[in-house]
Amino acid sequence: MISIQQISLPITHSENELQEKIAELLGLNLDDVNNFKITKRAIDSRKKNQMIYFVYSVDVEIDGGNDAEQKILKSSAVKRNTIHHRIAITEPYVYEIPQIVPKKNLRPIVIGTGPSGMFAALLLAKAGLKPLVIERGGDVDSRIKDVENFLATGKLNTKSNIQFGEGGVGTFSDGKLNTLITNPRIKYIFDEFVKAGAPDTILWDAKPHIGTDKIRNVAKNIRKQIIDQGGEVRFNTQLTDIKITKGKLTSIILDGNEEIKTDTLVLAIGYSARDTYKMLFERKLDMEQKTFSIGVRIEHKAEMINKSQYYKFWNNEKLGRAKYKLVSHSDKGNRTVYTFCMCPGGYVMPATSQEGHVITNGMSEYAQDGENSNSALLVNVGKNDFGSDHPLAGIEFQEKWEKKAFEIGGNNYYAPIQLVGDFLKNQKSTEIRSIKPTYEPGVTPTSLDSCLPDFVTNSLREALPKLENKIRGFAHPDAILTAIETRSSSPLRIVRDKETLQSNIAGIYPTGEGAGYAGGIVSSAADGMLVSEAIFSAYQL
Repeated sequence: MISIQQISLPITHSENELQEKIAELLGLNLDDVNNFKITKRAIDSRKKNQMIYFVYSVDVEIDGGNDAEQKILKSSAVKRNTIHHRIAITEPYVYEIPQIVPKKNLRPIVIGTGPSGMFAALLLAKAGLKPLVIERGGDVDSRIKDVENFLATGKLNTKSNIQFGEGGVGTFSDGKLNTLITNPRIKYIFDEFVKAGAPDTILWDAKPHIGTDKIRNVAKNIRKQIIDQGGEVRFNTQLTDIKITKGKLTSIILDGNEEIKTDTLVLAIGYSARDTYKMLFERKLDMEQKTFSIGVRIEHKAEMINKSQYYKFWNNEKLGRAKYKLVSHSDKGNRTVYTFCMCPGGYVMPATSQEGHVITNGMSEYAQDGENSNSALLVNVGKNDFGSDHPLAGIEFQEKWEKKAFEIGGNNYYAPIQLVGDFLKNQKSTEIRSIKPTYEPGVTPTSLDSCLPDFVTNSLREALPKLENKIRGFAHPDAILTAIETRSSSPLRIVRDKETLQSNIAGIYPTGEGAGYAGGIVSSAADGMLVSEAIFSAYQL
């Protein structure tokens, strides 16, 4: 294949125009460019008052194979066009999973079915190691019922909710696949998602997402693959203890009474498994504090965001719902305010997993066709803010503010909200205006100062006018701030060896976002794959 990057065309272009541009860049006739594949499509709206552009990367298959491709690359047309377009021969990446005949009888156990656990288990199963997968929450279908019941009644199931259950917290999210990592495993992850039912647009969209409605089937289909390959998946089952002999894992305890012998444990717990963190700390697993962020969700009319981002093209169906990613650095200190997990046409969700706590998150369906758009608006939290050097101090910090949000929301899982206009004036909100909050079970207009640290509210008040200069309407007085968002990432890291990927307890492999080694669906899945590769080596010794 010949790959070409940075092909820019107006959003009004036809497919023929893309083919014509490819032929022009390669110095070929149109008929010579019949077989090409879009590998990436991004939106360039920097000149939105004039035109918005799609920017493509493509792979082109040329008749005649490598010799023909080499000849084209040496042509004067390609040499001239390489100045503005990276043009090169690309080799397809093939991820190979070894077939292992185990040298020991104990099978590996995976704790958690989020992306890291899911892909760790998938690879272990495909390699012939027949993993046992343990998930404290329910399968997708029963989990949906539990969440719907909570939304309708405010009765929380602490074992099966938006945090716990098949697919992890990503099951009730936008299913974002954006990642900042560069890792060859990503292609395998995306291919597996599509094979499991994700839309093939994720293979080329610059900001790919699956959507909560589609990722649910993806999770179920990957589970089916694990089982078909000899693995076992058990839901509504919790890791409650581990047994260690001379610094090595020997068995695990499930639900307080069932002991299973193993010397290989993939620890793919989510960042909300606070009871598991505490048990592991008591068992002397090495942990360390990690910085994270807290803040609120900010909610606007999706139409307003579209108009601000796309101007007169705001209603063009090819563009879909507009997205944004914003950052503001404080003039008064070392704090950064930034948006995170932006959900176009989405909903603010109740992401608590503990009684007496309120936590928010964002969710969108694949169509992203809800009335509002929302994102987290977060402030960085450092180790100096925790008030302790204890590895679990970040969790205690989170819990303190989540409980306050529960209390001022009304002690009934209603979320405290404040209009941006009132927040900037330091006055309590008493009503909802033109923007209707999407959070269920319900909301309580109030002042957010009592459920957020002063440095967070001060940073947000400084940042909002600056962000208004980046997106007109971002600080609209009717926009909704919903508290509290505390779980953007893990507040700690479970220490592991850089070479073996094992913790200080031999046989335990911490992985994914909950262990502090990833930040999102794709990086978590890639880390789960990395851990499986380390286990392959251990089983082949």
